[in-house]
Amino acid sequence: MKSGKQEAVLLDKKQALAKAENFCVYQERSQKEVRYKLVEWGMRGDELEEIITDLIINNFLNEERFAKSYASGKFNIKHWGRVKIKQGLKLKGVPDKILQKAIYSIDDDDYLQTIEKLAVKKAESLGENDPFKRKNKLMSYLQAKGFETELILLVLKASNLK
Repeated sequence: MKSGKQEAVLLDKKQALAKAENFCVYQERSQKEVRYKLVEWGMRGDELEEIITDLIINNFLNEERFAKSYASGKFNIKHWGRVKIKQGLKLKGVPDKILQKAIYSIDDDDYLQTIEKLAVKKAESLGENDPFKRKNKLMSYLQAKGFETELILLVLKASNLK
């Protein structure tokens, strides 16, 4: 019977590079994710750095492309706000400059429309009649999705959802 944890498979540099290329082709990856996998496969030191360099040179690994793809996906599919996307990118080890570029690549109009759509949908499902409690529940929901408080207030006021 197999245990839940897989045994580390040690690879030589050539095998690790090929496997890392496939890992990056499957979906965009951050450098941190690729480094973690390479260490898991037994790569260390100069070999690891050479593989990372090779992946970057051959465009398998591109931190900016990863960050924009991540931000776009989390916004369009999961309807996350910039705050939550920023936290996710930080956890992936993306540098601040690239992270900022990625979160502000989201169109402002789409961003505000998404906040409004989510607010309207949530408001319809709330059984709360007290306007103060209702507004607080909407605020909490939208903040948990990662949207900025100022923008939430702006949208709630404009949509008359207070």
